Amino acid sequence: MWGCFPLFFALFEGTPAWEILIHRVLWSCVFLAGLIVLLRRWQPVIGALRRPQRLGRVLACALLIGLNWGIYIYAVETRHVLQASLGYFLTPLVNVALGMLVLKERMSRWQALAVGLAAIAIAVQLILLGQLPWITLVLALSFGTYGLLRKQVPLDGLSGLFVETLLLLPLALLALGWLSAEGASHFLQGDHRTTLLLIASGVFTALPLMAFAGAARRLRLATLGFLMYLNPTMQFFIALLVFHEPLPATQLATFVLIWIGLAVYSCSAWQTRPRSRSA
Repeated sequence: MWGCFPLFFALFEGTPAWEILIHRVLWSCVFLAGLIVLLRRWQPVIGALRRPQRLGRVLACALLIGLNWGIYIYAVETRHVLQASLGYFLTPLVNVALGMLVLKERMSRWQALAVGLAAIAIAVQLILLGQLPWITLVLALSFGTYGLLRKQVPLDGLSGLFVETLLLLPLALLALGWLSAEGASHFLQGDHRTTLLLIASGVFTALPLMAFAGAARRLRLATLGFLMYLNPTMQFFIALLVFHEPLPATQLATFVLIWIGLAVYSCSAWQTRPRSRSA
């Protein structure tokens, strides 16, 4: 689902990225509330809201995922899907580094080499292009940190994601009210296609995040990062084959270094996997 996001957000013509972000938050919250009512899962949500002193990590998760959503939509709108793809290729290695630095997970020398190659890749862009690939870095760091914090939140995937969007809802409603007052809103303004897409953005946002949040509580952070390769691979080919984005030699070199890093990490993870014992 995440891999096909560029195709979905490319359908929004003339709608600013931050307005799409507002509706992603609003309709995700509505959709998740409906699921919680249907499944009768209010107890963990009420339990979390009754302890506001424990909502700090959840609020941090909400702000990080909101930042990630907004930057990603901007990347698609401005046809920087290759940069977005690179950010999500980089995320697994960010997860490895965060797992070592924060969760004290052990990092082998091969994993350290993989993280080092990713750092060299970013340095190549900085030196040869004279600027940091900020879209890549913000997406990788925000989503990597989100995964780290989400792993420490004692809420199931559905309840945790609902509380996150609920915490962002007041900001979304204020922004939507301001847009409507200024006459700049694209919602319910005669273009039914845009209105339906804005509503659908909530559903398409919530479904993969529910799956991710559930996985984040069950898997090691490094393993979670390993499984995220599918998303950027699909985005990479969509950027090249559908959006026809240029791939200069410098950017290709960056991709190749990170791919080598991912290959090194993958081989290391495969060699150190638990072996099943015969009966």
